Amino acid sequence: MALGDFFARLTGRKEEPPPAPGPRAPTTDDLLEALVRVEQLVADGAVPAVVASRVGRVVRTVRETIPRLGNLAGSAQAYAVMATATDYLPEAIGGYLRLPRQWADTRPVDRGKTSLMILIDQLDLLGSTMDKVFDAVNRADAAALIAHGRFLQEKFGTPSTGGSLALGPTQSTPPPDTGPLQPPPGRGAS
Repeated sequence: MALGDFFARLTGRKEEPPPAPGPRAPTTDDLLEALVRVEQLVADGAVPAVVASRVGRVVRTVRETIPRLGNLAGSAQAYAVMATATDYLPEAIGGYLRLPRQWADTRPVDRGKTSLMILIDQLDLLGSTMDKVFDAVNRADAAALIAHGRFLQEKFGTPSTGGSLALGPTQSTPPPDTGPLQPPPGRGAS
């Protein structure tokens, strides 16, 4: 018997059970596993190529964003990435796959759009949203790089020019003089 139980019995009170823990936030592995499950849903050709390519775009972008989620810590953008991997994308694909193919691809169900058209719209929206999140994550890293560069410039002086990418002769350097054109050895001039 636990000490709390003992005191509860002495005083005539019932000890309340501890509150149930809430759902835990998905880990990186959970998110990656969810993406693999989505890829498996479309891998066997159960969806048209136009759907598979859009799913691939969303999955790639989410997969590239996951390692940088720490930069978004607790933001709506971080939640959007997590929810896209675990809920929004699987639910969109699952809803479409539960319908008979011929019916889903040919029968208008909402404002003249078929289920296939609706799914494509949803995937395009998820794709553009994940692109924006990925850009935001990368812009944060780029801003940190810029700030560090400015710090270094203030600390140590002017930055380098970054060099030149010119591969051929430039105006300041004339091309090498090769002399008059000569026929290859063994061939006479005609």
